Amino acid sequence: MNKNSRIYVAGHLGLVGSAIVRNLRQKGYTDIITRTRTGLDLADQQAVAAFFAETRPEYVVLAAAKVGGIMANNTYRAQFIYENLQIQNNVIHQSYLAGVKKLLFLGSSCVYPKNSPQPMREEHLLTSELEYTNEPYAIAKIAGMKMCESYNLQYGTNFISVMPTNLYGYNDNYHLENSHVLPALIRKMHLGKCLENNDMEAVKRDFARYPSNVITSLSSATEILAYLEKQGLTVENDSNERKVRIRLWGSGNPYREFLWSDDMADACVYLMENRDFADISGLTEATPGKEIRNCHINIGTGNEITIRDLAYLIKGVVGFNGSIEFDHTKPDGTFRKLLDVSKLESLGWKYKTGLEQGIRELYSRYEAPEK
Repeated sequence: MNKNSRIYVAGHLGLVGSAIVRNLRQKGYTDIITRTRTGLDLADQQAVAAFFAETRPEYVVLAAAKVGGIMANNTYRAQFIYENLQIQNNVIHQSYLAGVKKLLFLGSSCVYPKNSPQPMREEHLLTSELEYTNEPYAIAKIAGMKMCESYNLQYGTNFISVMPTNLYGYNDNYHLENSHVLPALIRKMHLGKCLENNDMEAVKRDFARYPSNVITSLSSATEILAYLEKQGLTVENDSNERKVRIRLWGSGNPYREFLWSDDMADACVYLMENRDFADISGLTEATPGKEIRNCHINIGTGNEITIRDLAYLIKGVVGFNGSIEFDHTKPDGTFRKLLDVSKLESLGWKYKTGLEQGIRELYSRYEAPEK
């Protein structure tokens, strides 16, 4: 890519896409194409075809997707597989038809089997069954990876797939019912701190920024407290002090790996600038009969933490003093999901931001969004 290349970033308002746009701009790229969902429905085949015909992007980053945490994945199973397949099929196919020089497709570490060996290497893909709660989403993402791989092999395109680990960062989703675990913990601990201080105005300001389907900043304190109790935040008053308890899904024992979204974006732009499908697949004219599989690249840190330890880390960063309980009747999901990142490191990139550093930066922005 050169600094004047026309680069389309699909999903530029989300956690992933916004970080990639930020990284591209910081590196001096000037012709970045974006569209909001109202301006372009990526599930609409004709609309996507017209968009590519009009804009003629040279490079594409496909970061648009329907995403959510364990509850959302398990609840909206049909929507997660249908919408993601539609988006992927349209953008990848139109990139081929438009002669896009390179496309980067973003998947997810949930594509790996439930009982995959740890850490998970690229070749572990499709070796056994997936974790049930996010199976539809994972299957859609696997289809996108295989679509990129297959177009490369049949049509000679240069489409790269990357598998980021669990991401967190600016523009994350803090919805109490369908966000991922780390932003959900930040918001719950923040609300817990507000409740400890009996600061309902701060709670209402929080709901003004992140309203739910049933609660807004105009809801009464009684309505808000009832809703928060359903989400696991309970307030208990005794004669001496106000106590807040936060109840979290699962045992807290599963391990997760987390990557700062700006680090992920830096890895993606690095690969777009420096690596092609041939570098990753090993396919050459001298090996035409070689079986080509699992050409995607894991993006992560290679480090993991239990959900329990993560909760207490965030509790300390936020300054919440109440108690944390774990609801063992709720599902844990996959026990471990640690990525092997040796392939990415061999290609010349390694993460920079430690977990506590990233959480402190993110909560600082959460507390002061105008920062």
